[in-house]
Amino acid sequence: MAGILIVAHAPYATALRECLSHIYCGCPSHIGALDVEADQDPAALLVAAREQVQALREDNGMLVLTDLFGATPSNIAAQLAAPDVRVLAGVNLPMLIKAVCYRTVPLETLVDKVLAGGAQGILQVGACSAPSLQSS
Repeated sequence: MAGILIVAHAPYATALRECLSHIYCGCPSHIGALDVEADQDPAALLVAAREQVQALREDNGMLVLTDLFGATPSNIAAQLAAPDVRVLAGVNLPMLIKAVCYRTVPLETLVDKVLAGGAQGILQVGACSAPSLQSS
């Protein structure tokens, strides 16, 4: 089973973890959240993130999910990448649920499932009309 750490702008990481608690009637084990506040020292955040990785890592490795590629949380998360620690940006709730559901598969398969789940969770909902192609 893979451990999971969410590193995101505050309060998004904690909010996603709380959503899991709601969905699963309690948060599954080995899932952490690191909320990044605007005024926090990135070096201190990296230390905290590394501590969480050590505490949450499982036999199958570790998956670190972050929100916005190129922002401080993802820059911190990127420094955690290792052969048994994969970092994915663009976290959303469907992606996180997929990570929980498939965390027992090999890490490479887990990464593929999570990326697909995140993309499949983005769609337009409701009625829409196509723009008219006729000229007036």
